Amino acid sequence: MQQRTLGGRTVSTIGLGGMPMSIEGRPNEARSIETIHAALDAGVTLFDTADAYHRDPGEVGHNEELIARALRSSSTMTDEVLVATKGGHLRPGDGSWTLDGRPEYLKDAAKASARRLGVETIGLFQFHRPDPEVAYADSIGALADLLDEGVIAMAGISNASIAQIDEAHQVLGGRLVSVQNQFSPAFRSSLEELRHCAARGIAFLPWSPLGGISRAGAVGENHTAFQAVADAHGVSPQQIALAWELALAPQVIPIPGASRPASIIDSVQAAEIELSTAELASLSRES
Repeated sequence: MQQRTLGGRTVSTIGLGGMPMSIEGRPNEARSIETIHAALDAGVTLFDTADAYHRDPGEVGHNEELIARALRSSSTMTDEVLVATKGGHLRPGDGSWTLDGRPEYLKDAAKASARRLGVETIGLFQFHRPDPEVAYADSIGALADLLDEGVIAMAGISNASIAQIDEAHQVLGGRLVSVQNQFSPAFRSSLEELRHCAARGIAFLPWSPLGGISRAGAVGENHTAFQAVADAHGVSPQQIALAWELALAPQVIPIPGASRPASIIDSVQAAEIELSTAELASLSRES
């Protein structure tokens, strides 16, 4: 698979989002492990997770532990794998989400994530979502401390505005390496943040790059331009959606979620698709 750069690390052009393997509707563990192994075999070296990716009370970090087990049991070399996790967004276990951006919480959360992942230093730790009850600079300051202490190797943010990207970059002393925002054919309001990251050499990781779990299967149905281009190339519209995102900037690294081997195998093939100028214009025009 082709590769891109994230904070000086070389990673696969397409990553794997682990969320569908741990929340409502998740598959059994055997199929999840098979999916992660299929991603590794296909050349995926970026895995996205979070301590909040779980379904039930009392299983915080379910997806982190799942990915760690899959990596340990893989026959594929995993030395080049970068696991990116997040903290600051919580699921009490009743389907709701809460926020906690307090510096002391984020530091404890990062150390707990490291234990679940079985590493001394987390490759990439991202602040999951701004907490309106905590000054953004204070939350990001915790990431700076984690970097200085060696708990994390790289720091990123998620669900951030342009102003927050700039603030984080400043607080981290220029060490912000990634921004993970929602972006897809159905959700394009983060395009300015994507361009802002590209101009500054910061990796932009679209989450739900196919529109989310409930919409991913209907990319072609909901976006006719993507289906038309897919038909012309003889590939899936999902591949075209990912190829379009990749073409927007060299800093873009989509992280489609998957819970079946076939899904991630289809997704990684997007890295090989070359879209024409006319096709890109058509895809970018569609609302």
